[in-house]
This record gives sequence, structure tokens and C-alpha cells, in this order.
Amino acid sequence: VQLQASGGGLVQAGGSLRLSCVASGDTFSDYALGWFRQAPGKEREFVGGSSWSDTGRISGDSVKGRFTLSRDNAKNTVYLQMNNLKPEDTAVYFCAARRGTTVASTGRRYNYWGQGTQVTVSS
Repeated sequence: VQLQASGGGLVQAGGSLRLSCVASGDTFSDYALGWFRQAPGKEREFVGGSSWSDTGRISGDSVKGRFTLSRDNAKNTVYLQMNNLKPEDTAVYFCAARRGTTVASTGRRYNYWGQGTQVTVSS
């Protein structure tokens, strides 16, 4: 499966962005999708994920209440809606896929990765 992430950009603190991850090349419902982010000099961080059968869950106290996940199976797309963005949300955001219906929070359990999209939040 191939993944294409988009929607990143430069936004002021308090603003919003919606990231999209479009999957192609295989049956979308066979995969769980995850969103990760990596800031310069920091470890990769799991943001949230979605499988075919659920609407998605956000992980991490730093983003709960501000980020939401949604999945449009007809469009082979998972969305990450990010509201009330903060400078500490600045990172490259990646989507990843793994076969099955279980969302994993560790990157090594994903076999397929998109190219990443940069999110920069100015203060």
C-alpha cells in the first residue's frame, strides 16, 4: 500500500490544520492507519490511529481534546484534525499503515509509511 500525507503548513498558535492520508494500491479496509510526528531532536511520537471498524483514537495527553481522527473508507483516507495548535506541535507528521485491525502505538509495528508533511506553528 502507498500512503500520501498532505495538509501541513505554517499556522499561528491557536490555529487549525487538517492533515490527510490517502492510501492506494491495496484494500484499504485491510489496514490500520496511524499518525506519528517527529520534532527536530526528539523521538518519534504516536499521535493516534484508526482501523477499519472504528472512528479512530487520539493518544497522548498533549493532544487530547485538540486533535481528532476520522476515517473515510470510501475515499481511502484518514484525517487528522488539529485545533488550537501550539508551537510544541511543530513537527513532521507521518501516516503509517499495518495490516490488520489493531492500531499499534509503536512505529516499528508499521510496514508502510508516507513521506511526511511539515507542520509549523508560530507563537
